[in-house]
Order: sequence, then structure tokens, then C-alpha cells
Amino acid sequence: MVDSISAAQARRLALGAQGFAVPRPASVGTRQLNLLIQRLQLLQLDSVNVFERSHYLPVLARLGPYDKNLLDRLVFATRPPRRYLEFWAHAAAIVPVETLPLLRHRMDRYAAREDEWGRWAAERRPLLDGLLTELAARGPMTAGEIEGDDGPRRGPWWDWSDAKLGLEALFRTGEVMSAGRIRFERRYGLPEQVLPPETLAAAVPHADAIRELLRRGVVALGVATVADARDYFRLPYLAEAKVAMRELVESGEVVELRVEGWREPAYADPAARIPRRIDTVALLSPFDPVVWDRRRTLRVFDFEYRIEIYTPPARRRFGYYTLPLLVDDALVGRIDLKSDRQRGVLRVQSAWTEPAAPPALEQRVVPLLREIAAWQRLEGVQIAGWGDLAPRLAAEARVPLLPRGSGAV
Repeated sequence: MVDSISAAQARRLALGAQGFAVPRPASVGTRQLNLLIQRLQLLQLDSVNVFERSHYLPVLARLGPYDKNLLDRLVFATRPPRRYLEFWAHAAAIVPVETLPLLRHRMDRYAAREDEWGRWAAERRPLLDGLLTELAARGPMTAGEIEGDDGPRRGPWWDWSDAKLGLEALFRTGEVMSAGRIRFERRYGLPEQVLPPETLAAAVPHADAIRELLRRGVVALGVATVADARDYFRLPYLAEAKVAMRELVESGEVVELRVEGWREPAYADPAARIPRRIDTVALLSPFDPVVWDRRRTLRVFDFEYRIEIYTPPARRRFGYYTLPLLVDDALVGRIDLKSDRQRGVLRVQSAWTEPAAPPALEQRVVPLLREIAAWQRLEGVQIAGWGDLAPRLAAEARVPLLPRGSGAV
């Protein structure tokens, strides 16, 4: 690595680290999925399903169409051995099992009851002990299974909502763990029901864990400030992260460099290489690592981004759940998608360009939309007339331009 790079080089370095410089594989199997998760370190979870759940989308963006059931079987396995489990990594996320010892400090912090969750749990210890007893007797279960088939369970400790809250409190502290999912509902189990003894016994000193998570953040992001790398695994203390980054530089595990236009020093993996070019067209989940930190997205890509799920419809600028459009090494637009499964169509609810958008953008986007529709097992694409890109997409796809708001959320 050189000690100074341009803004364009930083974009390519970031996208290359995230897997966008590698050609798509001819087919996607377990090996390709494992390699991608290893590269990204995690897949963030989110329950919004208007187009598709978030954790499926980073895989689609990098590898192309694939079997979602294959990913589910891999990351939501309900029986041992497991390669992955869920925990609060960036947010709620799928991580390799080997990452768990590095996150023990977070469990310990939650167990110290320093926040509202901890105080809630401390006041309801009998409820939590009752849940642990239930899991010990019956094995891993969902909150709904603990509630039972006859409606909310009543008793000295809980009704349904308290049971769910109690399981989540135990999940935060590691007293229970995720034992896979069924129809996207998390199953909870005791640690010994989920992971082998050697994994549960593994211990990493706190400072070493922080340093390693920070290093992994740098490697995954390609080029990062301390704040960027710290955010990848949501490390809590800035001063602690600064000390850890200095130690990583001194040990040669990362290198410091300057990036054109960045105010803060940047850091990179000394083995990283800047791709000569990025050749891709992809729509990114709002929770893709490329864009999940909105301040970094603005700094790296000059792209101001937010999702407008909680914005009243009349005040939305771009749409309910717009996905950033990545073309080569730039974010050049945003498209709001809805999988209308009842009618069997992929709805483009709005489509917009950015100033950096290349000419004839629609010629690259329409094939992507058709590919996505087929991946979703939908018959075709419908396009509503909201946004400057929408009429161009409709003309290229040779479909009618529907009125704005057609089928909108």
C-alpha cells in the first residue's frame, strides 16, 4: 500500500474488499456462500419483507441469483454442527461460530445491566430462571412454542410478551443462544444445546478481542477511519478503539494512509490491492456494509441516503424502501422495489438517478430488474411513474408506465 490514495482509489478499494471486484461465479453453492460470509464477516438481519429480507440481498448483489433455501439451511441450521449463529455483532446479525469468543465482552456488558434491558431483566429474574428451566427440560424452542398452542401462557412468571422479552434479555447476555430459525422465527436454546464445549470454553482477553474486531472491520471495509472500523462490530468506546488501532499500526497488521478529501486518517490491510476497475450492477440492501453507515456512505460515495419507512407517505422524497444502485464504482441512483407476490410481479415503485449516473443507465438496469424478478419467481416487472429514471426504465423494458403510487406501500 502507498501512503496516499485518491478518492476514486478509495472507492475501488472499499468495493474490492466487499467482493465487488470478483467476477460472479458460474453457480452458487455452499462453498461460494461460505467464502462470501467469511469475507463480509457477518450478514445483518432485518424483518422488513416488502421486497426481500435484508440478509439475502448482499449475497444477491455480489454473487447473483442463488437458492435462498441453501443460505437458510447454512445459516439457520436447527441442529448441530453449526457454522453460524446469530448475535448482536453490527446489529442483529449472522456471524461465524468462531467469532463468538470475540463478542463475549458484549455479553458481559449486557449482563452488567448497564442499560434499560439490563434493569428490566434484573427486576424479572424469576421469569428468566423459569425460561431457562423450560429450555433445559424441552430443548430449543421459539417464543411461540414456549407460549403454547392454547394462547398466551399465564402463570406466576409470564404472559407471551414477557416470555419473548425474557428470551431476548437472556439472548443478549449469552445465557441462551440462537438455535436456528424456522420461517424466520428465532429458536432459543441453552448454550450447551447449541454449541460444542470447546467453543463455549474459548476465551479471548477483552483488549485482544477489541483489537481483532477492529482489524476485521478494516479488512472488510478495505479502507476505514477509526470510526468506520469501530462501527463494523459496533465497538462501544472510541478511546479504546483508538488505542487498539495504534497497536495494530505498530504491529504492522494495518497501515495508515491518507485519502483525498478525508479529514481523518485512514487505515487499510497491508495486503490489500486496489482494483484497477470495478465492473458491476447491483442493488444494495439498506443494511449492506457498503452503505449501512450513512456518514461513511456520504464521504466515500458522495451519496446521501436514508430509508423512509417511518416517514409519512406525503413527505417521502424517494420511496418507502429505496435500494442504492451501484454501477461499477459509484452509487448512481436509488430504486424502491416491492415483490407483489399476489400478482406475481416485481414493482418498481420509484426510480431515481444521481448526478454521477452514466448515460444509457436504463440499458444496464433493466436486465438486472428482470434477473431479480426471476430470482423472486415473479412473472415480470411493472414500473410506476415516480422519479426521473422511471420513464426511461419503462421505455427500455417496453412496459407501460403506471401511475405513481400503483401498488405502493
